[in-house]
Amino acid sequence: MAIEVFDRIYQRAAERKGGERALEFLLSTPLNANELCQIPDHRYLSTMTKVIFQSGFVWRVIENKWPAFEEAFFGFEPEKMVMLGDAHIDRLLQDARIVRNGQKIATVPKNAQMILDVSKQHGSFAQFIADWPGTDITGLWLWLKKHGARLGGNSSAYLLRRMGKDTFVLSKDVVAHLIGAGVVDKAPSSQRDLKATQTAFNHWAEQSGRSLTEISQVIAYSVGDNRVQAE
Repeated sequence: MAIEVFDRIYQRAAERKGGERALEFLLSTPLNANELCQIPDHRYLSTMTKVIFQSGFVWRVIENKWPAFEEAFFGFEPEKMVMLGDAHIDRLLQDARIVRNGQKIATVPKNAQMILDVSKQHGSFAQFIADWPGTDITGLWLWLKKHGARLGGNSSAYLLRRMGKDTFVLSKDVVAHLIGAGVVDKAPSSQRDLKATQTAFNHWAEQSGRSLTEISQVIAYSVGDNRVQAE
């Protein structure tokens, strides 16, 4: 089945959201490589941890508690967090200010070590992320899943999106479109389906000149129950 041209997807999204101007207002712009490189490594560890704690939990609760998380984990400095031992983890499991999930707390020193290892090789974790080509963003997802802790599923995509790295996100609506377009027949998880999804997004990027972030958002707005009345 031929992949739907992006202009048709865009026009359908604009109709649903009240016109092109309204749609453009909803779209996000990813950071460029120079901007990405300015992000300190501790912000990556912080965001990783937040994404992990929000997975399968009420996002708002974690968001409200996050200042306390920052205090409890000393600002998520990787050099400090890699030293997080059993005794400190036991204290954190008694800290009522945070969500006391032992398995998720245990990801912090593991992901801190990953960040330190990458920084040693690339100068900073941010540089590593900035240098990864968008034409293989699913490859970065898989790398983070393999080398990080609890960064599978959509966690890596949400992490990258929040940090400003250009990426698409396999939300429910995006997956519905991919299935309807014949790109995949279920939510992409295998390397084959992720490759097919990447190929489709690369195709739409070439057609439109837009970022993966914008394309992903436009697709999400083009399907599902998200219509608004035009002014």
